Amino acid sequence: MKKLTVLLLGAVLCLALTGCGGKTDKAEKAPEAKKLSGSVTVYMPSPSGLNKKYVAAFEKKTGVKVQLFEGTTGKILARLEAEKSNPVADVVVLASWSDGLALKGKGNLASYKPANADKLYDGWVDKDSTLFGTSASAVGVIYNTKLIPKLDADWDGLADPKYKDQIAIPDPQKSGACKDFLAGYMDAKGEKGWTTFENLQKNGLTIPGANKAALEAVTTGEKAILIAGVDYNAYSSIKKGEPLAMYYPKSGTIINPRPAMILKTSKNMDNAKAFVDFLLSDEGQKLVCDAYLLPGRRDITTDKRPNVKEIPQLKHDWDEMMKIAGDYAARLVALCK
Repeated sequence: MKKLTVLLLGAVLCLALTGCGGKTDKAEKAPEAKKLSGSVTVYMPSPSGLNKKYVAAFEKKTGVKVQLFEGTTGKILARLEAEKSNPVADVVVLASWSDGLALKGKGNLASYKPANADKLYDGWVDKDSTLFGTSASAVGVIYNTKLIPKLDADWDGLADPKYKDQIAIPDPQKSGACKDFLAGYMDAKGEKGWTTFENLQKNGLTIPGANKAALEAVTTGEKAILIAGVDYNAYSSIKKGEPLAMYYPKSGTIINPRPAMILKTSKNMDNAKAFVDFLLSDEGQKLVCDAYLLPGRRDITTDKRPNVKEIPQLKHDWDEMMKIAGDYAARLVALCK
């Protein structure tokens, strides 16, 4: 009887331990990723080819349908303003960090900590985790090699009379990258920096249009030099065989993180977060490199163009630039009329 009692107690104890073990294992399992469905509406600037690849890859990965609107930073901001009483966008990407900061200042952005955000360059995510520089561009001097075989003049050196009537610049009220360069140049140089642009205007500086139109003017030979031209456009055109070359003036330029942001009014918040996660994923960053943009993650480099460490930069403060960007953009347009 005693043996039988001991055996029964042992069996009960084993069953109890086995039951505890099962419960413990179940509790330790990582929660499954939330299954996504439906759609996400994304507003993005050029390059269009990159945007289409983003959409195709994200849709394949998640099954979420992307409703895409493409336009310049100015057009995207105008659309957001027109829709403010009935917001449509879930995710917005701009070509201007200062415009992203301005959007944040209106209280429109949701805070989120996407995967790989800790790998972004310093300053490419704001302290409130609402702007994420998932890619970036820089501006430089682009020139037509059929008209000028070699060029390495600094910004103010382009006011030399030998470049008379050969110089163009993108419209800073339509190009976020150009606007931020102008603001950064003024922030770094002070009001005396304006002298550079007054001298360039006296030397025949013109504004053919936004980035695409301005680059086209140099590609066709209508103009020989484009200052504050967006670099990824130049590298893409050079790859296609256009007679162009590009450099960054020695005194420095502005590297402009292109902020991806989630709107507080998003009706598809889980999908919006997943899209930003995708932009910072290995796959998303490879697409950035293939489009001749700078990857946002500091652990990823590209062999298609100069990387962040290879580009001389002006000392600048984004908060100060945001305050002056619009005024200086309007001032330059008025100067060149």
